Amino acid sequence: MAYDLQHRLVLGVASSALFDLTESDAVFRREGEEPYRRYQEEHVDDQLAPGVAFGFVRRLLSLNDLGPPDDPPVEVMVLSRNDPDTGRRVMRSIASHGLGISRAIFMQGRAPYRFMKALNMSLFLSADAVNVREAVQQGYPAGQVLLSAVSDDTADGDLRIAFDFDGVLADDAAERIYQTDGIQRFRDHEAEHATEPHGPGPLRDFLAGVNRIQQLEQQRQLADPGYRIRVHVSIVTARDAPSHDRAIASLKAWGVTVNDAFFLGGIDKARIIEVLQPHIFFEDQQRHLLGASRFAPSVHIPFGVANETPTDLEGPAAS
Repeated sequence: MAYDLQHRLVLGVASSALFDLTESDAVFRREGEEPYRRYQEEHVDDQLAPGVAFGFVRRLLSLNDLGPPDDPPVEVMVLSRNDPDTGRRVMRSIASHGLGISRAIFMQGRAPYRFMKALNMSLFLSADAVNVREAVQQGYPAGQVLLSAVSDDTADGDLRIAFDFDGVLADDAAERIYQTDGIQRFRDHEAEHATEPHGPGPLRDFLAGVNRIQQLEQQRQLADPGYRIRVHVSIVTARDAPSHDRAIASLKAWGVTVNDAFFLGGIDKARIIEVLQPHIFFEDQQRHLLGASRFAPSVHIPFGVANETPTDLEGPAAS
């Protein structure tokens, strides 16, 4: 019987998001493809250090203990522009770190995100800004992990995920009104349409997949009252009253839930992120990420009107 991905939470991750490729990427940029290939061959057994998304991926995979070994609820696959030969170091590093990742797609110099739909992926993470922007422009849910000094070295199994709302969980329709007509017209519009759900944004389906994991946790706790819930989901948004009402109504209409909601009305999101300490934070506007990335692994979702003028940082040459 074929391995069914339909009811799993499936994540695609580039090696540039999972590992720190600073050294090998410098070889590629400085010397070109053939020296890079030789370098990777010479260092094939040298373990790559964890990258920005490593802790998030490790914690996500740990939730597979909620299902039987032959039917894990979470699947993480490598999607890489390396060729299979240079990708061997990535797979050996995955094994040496003890990550439960066995499936990978290596496409020499080409972007593999076009296989996301076939693999039921609800998110693709990469450090390559150009690759991520292309994926989002073609309708794929993708995010660029940003450089962060935050290390994830705690042994607890908790997983805290934080999302912005507009341009991440929801589409950018309300943001377009704000950009065009200002804050008061935005508030009036949202109050007038408070019971009308927004269209879903790029990560709505990923949140739905996380909610399925949370439901498994609830079932486990019913069977074992001593079980401690590990997954916690928050939204951290610049909305405030009365526009908060439509955000809550949208979540309800989509059939998704969050544990906490922070409606900040222009307060610096980094203040909340510093206290909340999520293991990953998804946001569509880089101005909010500049501060937040000092306190949590952060991901830029280059979707919607806020990203129509590219301001990406240059991404890795090989991922």
